[in-house]
Amino acid sequence: QVQLVESGGGLVQAGGSLRLSCAASGRTFSNYAMGWFRQAPGKERKFVTTISAGGGSTFYSDSVKGRFTVSRDNAKNTVYLQMNNLKPEDTAVYYCAARRAGGYYLSLKSYDYWGQGTQVTVSS
Repeated sequence: QVQLVESGGGLVQAGGSLRLSCAASGRTFSNYAMGWFRQAPGKERKFVTTISAGGGSTFYSDSVKGRFTVSRDNAKNTVYLQMNNLKPEDTAVYYCAARRAGGYYLSLKSYDYWGQGTQVTVSS
């Protein structure tokens, strides 16, 4: 079992930055691929980015590529999402997710564990 807790969300103006954190507990964090997803009001949860268990491989959705950066610190059992040049369309609840595997995963269904989410609101 893995417990995930996101933090770092908030209200920011367009063009601003936020860094989200996802702290994991319960199992060996370095064995888990991690993903970030987001869900806007009335919409489906969508893939944002993923990072492999060792941190050597990442993948981004086209909508955030070049603006968001995912990283992880396995010694701290934490994955980060640095979000720059935020846009109003980035407004959503952001979730981190974990899968005990190598590689990285884009599908929501690939992940076994989810955090409770953190709200990001970008004002225009």
